[in-house]
Amino acid sequence: MASTVTPSKDSAAASRPGYGRLLRTPGAWTFLLPGFAARQPFAMLTISLVLLVQHTTGSYGAAGAVAAVTGVSMALFAPYGGRLADRYGQRAVLVPGVLLHTASGLALTALALTGAPLWALFVAAVPTGASVPQIGPMVRARWGVTLKGSPLMTTAAAFESVTDEFTFVVGPLLATALCTAVDPAAGLITEAALTLVGGLLFAARKGTQPEVAARDGRARVEHVSALRVPGVRVLIVTFLGIGSVFGGMQVSLAAFSESIGNPGLNGVLYGVFAAGNMLSGVVCGAIAWKKAPQRRLVIGYAALALTASALWTTHSAPALAGIGLLVGMCIAPALITGYTLVESLVPAGARTEAFTWLTGAVALGQAVAVTAAGQLEDRLWDGAGFLVPMAGTVLALMTLLAQRSRLVPAPRGRTVARGVGHREPVAVD
Repeated sequence: MASTVTPSKDSAAASRPGYGRLLRTPGAWTFLLPGFAARQPFAMLTISLVLLVQHTTGSYGAAGAVAAVTGVSMALFAPYGGRLADRYGQRAVLVPGVLLHTASGLALTALALTGAPLWALFVAAVPTGASVPQIGPMVRARWGVTLKGSPLMTTAAAFESVTDEFTFVVGPLLATALCTAVDPAAGLITEAALTLVGGLLFAARKGTQPEVAARDGRARVEHVSALRVPGVRVLIVTFLGIGSVFGGMQVSLAAFSESIGNPGLNGVLYGVFAAGNMLSGVVCGAIAWKKAPQRRLVIGYAALALTASALWTTHSAPALAGIGLLVGMCIAPALITGYTLVESLVPAGARTEAFTWLTGAVALGQAVAVTAAGQLEDRLWDGAGFLVPMAGTVLALMTLLAQRSRLVPAPRGRTVARGVGHREPVAVD
């Protein structure tokens, strides 16, 4: 319910972003708390897999390959799950997905511990990745429904990025501590348990989920994929580059910590990187931006490519922590701006799918980077895996510069994608 813009103190206050104002939105906490619990396992899955499989096989290449299968599987199936959630409701997709993910994750853990051949781990990794619950996109879609075009949408996008990155501070630290101090399988077992409990609690909050379009079947015929929006395809490439940073750093930091005889340092270094991301996300959401989001994305992504290109030159833990902090600080603005652009580029009935395409792109970029970085660490010098974030972000930046005009939203009154027949009016800040 967008309010009428009038030159008054109330409208001036409404135009200012603020986390306090955002969190006072009626109904927000009913999906935020269970959503936070349900998304925590997402940050634990890759690192838990890498540490478990590396422990049982002795190879970072094998560990990265198994983790990559889960990432590719998630990237391929997540958009389809998002489309189903838009069409049939989040609960209908989330409950069976949570149950499948828990079962397949535990099966993968058992196979790894019993010395199963690598192909068996690959087979189990497919349903594990395919069923990763897409809590982040679902929460973002609920914000879109709750705020309905409010000026707070940018703040909500920043808040979600901060929440994501907070999980990437806590998740890797928790997974590393469990795998190194308790048991190599403890990380995956905990991930499965959190997925089950958190996912079911989130699914139970039916009141804030987006309405299911097309109960009468009319809009269901007209629904098309968010992938047909040109700007979404550009954002997918940029998010692939961001995924290359996450995946490349996860493997390379683990290998670096192992090479200096302090494997527990891995979680600390990755936590510093994620903390930089989280802190810049807090600041980004608190600013009333004057520049267009397209320009902000280009500037922020250029800074990300520059800092990521310096990772492979470092050879000490303090220097790696410092550069990792800067890389993290550059990621949040790019993520926040990308998710904010979805609100103006994609019709409401396809936004959950659009968000899952972006989340899937991060997962796919992470999967490719984990594999490539693992091979480089096994075959070349310690730290060679850091070349992957540099290559991924530079290539994505080149694409973004060439295609940035596609990120300009269509004028009001025009359809954003051919065949979408259920557009909604968007409040203009």
